[in-house]
Amino acid sequence: AQHSKESFKKIFDGKSLKGWKGDTLYWHVEDKCIVGEVTPETILKTNTFLIYDKELGDFELKAEFKITEAGNSGINYRSELFPGIPFALKGYQADIDGKNVYTGQNYEERGRAFLAKRGEIAVLEEGKAPTVIASIGDSDSLKNKIKSEDWNTIHIIAKGNKMRHYINGVLMSEVTDNDATKSKASGWLGLQVHVGPPMKVQYRNIYLSAR
Repeated sequence: AQHSKESFKKIFDGKSLKGWKGDTLYWHVEDKCIVGEVTPETILKTNTFLIYDKELGDFELKAEFKITEAGNSGINYRSELFPGIPFALKGYQADIDGKNVYTGQNYEERGRAFLAKRGEIAVLEEGKAPTVIASIGDSDSLKNKIKSEDWNTIHIIAKGNKMRHYINGVLMSEVTDNDATKSKASGWLGLQVHVGPPMKVQYRNIYLSAR
């Protein structure tokens, strides 16, 4: 069941990174947005995250994002801190990229990689590749629902072992993770800046409902 609007709380105050931790070389606040930016002088060697300061189990997240064409980002959740690299996460990711090749899919950062591509409903079992049990729609037709270099809304619902990603109100991917050794019921939430060319991603109006 959908949560009532009243149960969502704002987790970004629009003016500071209070409640979040990350490398301020890449993250700042501008025009009431969290901005993740890579410049020619700050090219990354490893993906870096701005991490929310509370671990989450079952939750819903709603936010708006805008990304430059060369950009690659995403929202990690139920993730572990990756040892030895500051602000690195390992876990489920609602993928976001500027060319909208991957936006909406479920990708496991530093883990099993592609769990459900855009348009797929997938089930994960131990020791097996993801099984696509149904199609939401063609990836290219779903891509048409996503705006390029403009604001989009993302809605992530993680309940039990089922995870759904929506962009602009449209379901893009769904994963049921039955892998007892690799599924995660809780963990950290983080916004990503990915290794690659100079880029900029903006997030605003970030709301969380968590139990």
